[in-house]
This record gives sequence, C-alpha cells and structure tokens, in this order.
Amino acid sequence: MNREEILKNAKEENVKYVRLCFTDIDGVIKNVEVPDTKLEEALDNGVMFDGSSIDGFARIHEADMYLHPDLDTWMISSWERTTYGNVGILICDVYLPDGTPFKGDPRFVLKKNMEKAEKMGFPYFNIGVEPEFFLFKLDDNERPTLDFNDNGGYFDLAPVDGAEDCRRDIVLELEKLGFNMEASHHEVAPGQHEINFEFNNAVNASDRLQIFKLVVKNIAKRHGLHATFMPKPISTINGSGMHINCSLSDKDHNNMFADKEGYLGLSKIAKYWIAGIMENARAFTAVTNPTVNSYKRLVPGYEAPCYVSWSDANRSALIRIPAKRGKATRTEIRSADPSANPYLAFSAILASGLKGIEGKLEPQERIKDNLYSYSFSKLEENGIEHLPENLKEACEELEKNDVIKNALGEHITKMFIELKKAEWNDYRIYISKWEIDRYLKVK
Repeated sequence: MNREEILKNAKEENVKYVRLCFTDIDGVIKNVEVPDTKLEEALDNGVMFDGSSIDGFARIHEADMYLHPDLDTWMISSWERTTYGNVGILICDVYLPDGTPFKGDPRFVLKKNMEKAEKMGFPYFNIGVEPEFFLFKLDDNERPTLDFNDNGGYFDLAPVDGAEDCRRDIVLELEKLGFNMEASHHEVAPGQHEINFEFNNAVNASDRLQIFKLVVKNIAKRHGLHATFMPKPISTINGSGMHINCSLSDKDHNNMFADKEGYLGLSKIAKYWIAGIMENARAFTAVTNPTVNSYKRLVPGYEAPCYVSWSDANRSALIRIPAKRGKATRTEIRSADPSANPYLAFSAILASGLKGIEGKLEPQERIKDNLYSYSFSKLEENGIEHLPENLKEACEELEKNDVIKNALGEHITKMFIELKKAEWNDYRIYISKWEIDRYLKVK
C-alpha cells in the first residue's frame, strides 16, 4: 500500500488510533500509539520515541529515535475495537535523527543479512514457523495460573480439547488480518497448541510472528485464558518449540535446495547449508533459545533435539528434512523456541547456512537412530556434539563465534550478551522451591 491508500482506508474503516510497532532485542513487541490526527505525520516518519527507555537500544545521551513505518504492513486490529473507532497497526523500522538506520534494530539486522544472501544469488529466504504455546486458566483476579483448561493430547477434539473454540477464534482473527493459515491443532501436552501459517520471506515472517503472538494472547484473554510462549512452563511434560522451516530461492523463485538427482533429493547447496547450520548451531542456540527457561526444554525424552545432527526422518535430530520435495524441499530446524526474537533468530540461521555454502562445507552422515538412546561414549564416537545445556554456556559459544557475531552486528551482539549474562546471574543467585524442598531439612 502507499501513503494515500492507507489514509483512505483509515478513514473508511473509522480508524481512530494507530499502533506504530517495533521489536526490542529481547524479542518483545513495543509500540507508540498515535491518534488518527497524527497518522499523516507518522507516515512521513515524523514520530519520535525515547530509545534509552528500551533495554539494549541506546544510552541516555543518544535517546532520540524515529519510527519509519513499513507501509506494506498496514492492517486493522480486528480483535481490538474501541468505543470511538478501530485501531490500525504499522510495523516500523527504527532510525536515528541523522536519517540512518539504527544498527540495534533487529528488523534492520535481518534485512542486512538478507542483502548478503541476495548478493550470493539467493534473493528469497523463505521461512515457515510452527509456534507452540500453552493456554492456562486465569484465577479470580485474572492472574495466570498453571492450571490447564483441558487434558488433551495430539490432535484431540472437543470435549477433550477444551480450547477448540479459542483456537478457532484465533485462526479466524488471523485470517481477517490477511494471514494464509495452514493448520491448527492440539499439541502433545495438556493445554498445548500449535497454529501454522504459510511460508513467507523472512522479514514478513518475522513481522507476522510478532502480530501472531499479540492475537493469540488477546483472543485467549477474551476466552478467560492466559496464553504463554514460555518454552517450558511445566517440568514433567513437553515444552513449546518453534520449528523453523527454511529454504533459499533464486530470482525466478526456484527452490535452490531441490535436486531430483541429488542425495535424498537435495542439492549440493542444501547439503552445504546443512553443514553450515551444524557448524554454528552451538553458537546460534543463544539466539534461538534465549532464556534461562529455554534449556529446560532441550533435554532428552521430551521430543526436543539435544544434539547437533541431521536426518530425513528422525525427529530426535536438530535438522530434519520433511518428506515433501520439489518446491517444498526445506530444512526444519527443531531446536528453536517461541521466546526467540524472530528477526535475530532468522539472521543467525541464515548467516550459518550461507557460511556453509560459501565454504562448500560437507555435513556429517545423517543419523537414522534415535539419538536419545545413545550413550555419551557413542555420541563421542560418532562425533555428535551436544547443544549448550544452559544460557551461560550458549552465550560463551556465541562470544567466540564470528559468524553469528557478524550476523548480529557489534551493537546487538554486545547488548544481547550483556542482557543474557544479567539474566543468568539473576537466575544463578535465586533460591528455588526445589532447593528448599531438597536441602532445608536434610542438610
């Protein structure tokens, strides 16, 4: 859409407020809300905000930043209507007062990495995500609990699936916003759900994932539920992942991972890509799994991958090649979780794969066995590395990996590591209920 089309649409749809949205380093979507009388100014990149108020963005003496809306992201928030009128949404890039992009803006970082891919002959980095989430009951004061609203499992129907209506309403609201939905279903754990939407280029996929999370949380609340994308809220059941399906296409939209004559129907580029992902996986895990809680999910026995490996069918592998070939040939990276900042996660994965293509790296042999059954000695014998076991270890891997640091840029690398080290230190000194129950009486 262009400026005039947005102004016309806003008037026709009685839009009275506009949310100018952007994402911080932690992956949290933020916004500056302006009335409709300021929409023209917003479309002319005239809305400023205090960047020093956002963790990891800027210091106090560098506070002024401007929001530059991406006009193609214009949408009307179908789930939030006020007494006075509707609410519009625009996803924005963050700029400095001198008119240059802010290097700490995650959306800018992803665009820079995609420019590199285009120069290498891959103008399209296609992403399809499979975000999982839990729905919990609210208490009488509308505070979230850990009580499930159902006892369903994989693909169950009502009445076992107690959130079928909520999930359907989420899908319908997303369709109103222009999402092309693929499928939705109950996941393996009680109260756990998955909703998938179609592939898109990485920037659009990131934008839509951020809006997706907003819709899920708001519609869940309308149903008296709390939606959380926390990776592992309950210790004894499966956590929530966000499998990232990705492929590269040329300017004619030909899938560069597909080759009918290649091994398993994969091109050499696909194999180089897989090798690059595997070589840098321990470092990019800090970005794709960025919380202390993320590593409670990456343990054996709960369907999340723990080891750096690949396979065409084995779901214990980090990288899986789904059965469809031709245009649908893709790599599915199974370790990521929905707490990740999508702009940064996709940047790290893209940079890793491109490094493999640049160096024509060859991956290890695919793993057919269930890796959870392997002993430590057998893992070592087969040269299979373990993903980091906690956030501290992941950050240490990131600090010594130039591929991922260059992909994120100096500003975000520095701020991201600072934020994550502070998070780890907060966790490290916290005394948990497990420790009290375990040690208070016996030590």
